[in-house]
Amino acid sequence: MRCMVDGEASNLVAQMRRGVLPFCVLAMLGDRERYGFELVRALASVDGLVTGEGTIYPLLARLRRQGLVETTWQESDAGPPRRYYRLAPSGRTTLAEFTGSWALFRDSVDNLLHVGEKGGT
Repeated sequence: MRCMVDGEASNLVAQMRRGVLPFCVLAMLGDRERYGFELVRALASVDGLVTGEGTIYPLLARLRRQGLVETTWQESDAGPPRRYYRLAPSGRTTLAEFTGSWALFRDSVDNLLHVGEKGGT
């Protein structure tokens, strides 16, 4: 029985990407501060997380409004000053909570997806 309509699977992937993208950005800020376009380039290089400036900059603004990231302006040798983003304490807590939940969720889904491979058990 087929329940999915054409294009629904790709839409599902896009929805999952949108759902995890904020946490991917928080994770990238976990080790050091970065400027926006640096995040855009890094995320674009990750298979499956294709994204652009039109997605990342509004996301960064939302994370800043939510108090999950903090920003500073720094001079740049390559042009105008850049806004750098770093994890706020609440962002670090949010990322830690997501990381624990994600591992459990991922493992549960993986187990269900592989049930058929194990002969139905």
